[in-house]
Amino acid sequence: MSDDLPPTPASGSAPAQGGLSKPNVVVAAPGLLTASIMVATVMQVLDTTIANVALPHMASSLGATQEEITWVLTSYIVASAIATPLTGWSADRIGRRSVFLGAIAGFILTSVLCGIATSLPEMVVFRIFQGVFGAAIIPLAQATLLDINPKEKIGQAMAIYGAGIMVGPIVGPTLGGYLTEVFNWRYVFFINLPVGILALFGVAAFMPKEATRERRFDIMGFAYLAVAVGSLQLMLDRGQSAGWFESVEIILYAGLMISGLWAFVIHCWGAKDPFVDLAMFRDRNFVMGLMFIFLIGMTLFSGLALLPPLLQKLMGYPVITTGLVMAPRGVGTMISMILVGRLVGRFDPRALVLCGLAMTAWSLHMMSGFETGMDSRLIILSGVLQGFGLGFVFVPLSTLTFATIATRFRGDATAMFSLVRNMGSGAGISIVTVVLARMSTVNHEELAATLTAQSGAVRDTVPGLLQGTPLYAAVADALVSQQAAMLAYIDNFFLMLILTLATVPIVLFLRKP
Repeated sequence: MSDDLPPTPASGSAPAQGGLSKPNVVVAAPGLLTASIMVATVMQVLDTTIANVALPHMASSLGATQEEITWVLTSYIVASAIATPLTGWSADRIGRRSVFLGAIAGFILTSVLCGIATSLPEMVVFRIFQGVFGAAIIPLAQATLLDINPKEKIGQAMAIYGAGIMVGPIVGPTLGGYLTEVFNWRYVFFINLPVGILALFGVAAFMPKEATRERRFDIMGFAYLAVAVGSLQLMLDRGQSAGWFESVEIILYAGLMISGLWAFVIHCWGAKDPFVDLAMFRDRNFVMGLMFIFLIGMTLFSGLALLPPLLQKLMGYPVITTGLVMAPRGVGTMISMILVGRLVGRFDPRALVLCGLAMTAWSLHMMSGFETGMDSRLIILSGVLQGFGLGFVFVPLSTLTFATIATRFRGDATAMFSLVRNMGSGAGISIVTVVLARMSTVNHEELAATLTAQSGAVRDTVPGLLQGTPLYAAVADALVSQQAAMLAYIDNFFLMLILTLATVPIVLFLRKP
């Protein structure tokens, strides 16, 4: 056991003088450590979306098809999902500081390797290792912030943490598009080098060593969970292109996911030293928080996945303009994070969550009024409101989720929280993709059935010079397809609105800290 730190105070210990509680871990420069942690967090979160816009350029450079190049994303997501549950065990066994430094260093190295990759197999292998190293950064960052702050400052700490988590996916596509167009797609990965080095030196300088504890590695428990998580991610990622349950591949993934999860629960229930201690799921706030973040993950990331193609394909926005139009959403999130970090200690966090859900729901209602010919004002306004609402949801939710969890479970609990949030985002993106594809077809059939060459809408829209020519039908069909796609996006916004409102009852089951 390391003796670099004073013993962790027992839960329920007396508060310090002046009525302020003490943090579980005392550090010399908590502000500088927090800044270093957040630099690493933003770097990792950015990498989940920054490469998306560069995929066509990667495909051309690496000699891959458009379907093959998607494995650049899939390999990272699956590897990260499988490795995330390892965080709690490795932090206990090796030490949180050592794991954090190893994760950042490994992430930097694999980012450089991705940037110099010369073939698709090389890129996929490097992305797998990048996902493995990056998986530990987010849960370790959250666990560290919970430990180095006293209870009365947990809300502010979670606000800082949430800013990195929420803003990263919004900024990612914009930054990725800029780097790809101005420089080269390889700089999407090379940018992690200076950022990662800054985070590495900061964590090395300001994060103290922690006591470790003997903990047996439950290889069977990890194997069962890895099969379940990996199969679920592959099913969600490959479902649309493979035809979902019409495909044997997807049925196989579903069967492996159910079998792996069932075997994992049964194994951990009876194991002496399980990979994940199921006792932490007895905490009601923690379980409700997991359910909540799963649904919020669906609405947050599915919305971010919908907007870029909507703006670029239907409204004709360039990549850079799309990023600029979406940027105010991140500004709204940043402002709300700063504000709610101060409010969470003065007001019931559950009330703040309900206010955030109301703002998020209203923004989705505004988005259901989008039209192909509108300007960007409604897009920006709804984005700011949604970013503001999500900030009000995420910070109090993080505070409530970990308010009553035992300190010994924090490593595993934060890893599970990150894993479930990622599962929710994957499920949300898959659902909206399916709805978009199928409702576009349904809407096209319904619109086409009501329009003929003699209808007033067609005559007024399609230039008269084209009437009676072969191009007439093609132009009319293109206009119908455009409107059908717009209606499909609106259907998705309504679906996200319903999912947002579905989280309201969960708030009632959360206990006030």
